[in-house]
Amino acid sequence: MMATTRTPGEVLRKARRKDSRAKRAKVPAVVDTMLTRGDPITFAGVTRAAGVSSWLVYADGVREHIETARTRQQRQPARATQTHPRADVASLQTDLELTRADNARLRTELSQARAAVQRQLGQQLDQLGSADLTARVEELTRQNRELRSEVGGLNRADTDLEQRLAETDEDLNAVRTSLRRMMRSDNQRGGIG
Repeated sequence: MMATTRTPGEVLRKARRKDSRAKRAKVPAVVDTMLTRGDPITFAGVTRAAGVSSWLVYADGVREHIETARTRQQRQPARATQTHPRADVASLQTDLELTRADNARLRTELSQARAAVQRQLGQQLDQLGSADLTARVEELTRQNRELRSEVGGLNRADTDLEQRLAETDEDLNAVRTSLRRMMRSDNQRGGIG
């Protein structure tokens, strides 16, 4: 049996899927722990406690689990929530800094992914022979010539049709003028006789 070699892109995608599954599994466990301890459940708090990015806590499947836990926590007796003060300015600043850090990390990951895609496309182009590229360029050039010829023929046909339309308009105007003269002439003869 032949061993299949994987491209670096495939290896990277597999590693990211595995990492994503692990992080997705970690979030519900952290939420349950926070709920048990009575910690206030917020998206930013879950992000911090689970050590995941803020976009993950809003992803389908994860967001619903957090919202359900928040609803359960809000329905608990008031004494359970009174032990924790409301979010203060410092915690909001911390949340903001965490969000900024996540954004910077995501920008870095996006930049790395773009570079990986560019490298992979470059490798694919390198694998295409210059003969293949030359044949494709010649084919596209031939198609371009055919289309230009077709456009030229259509332009000539359009010009011919416009000229015929103008001639027909002139003929129609002449017929109308002639008809008006005949009607005037008949009216004058009828009025005299």
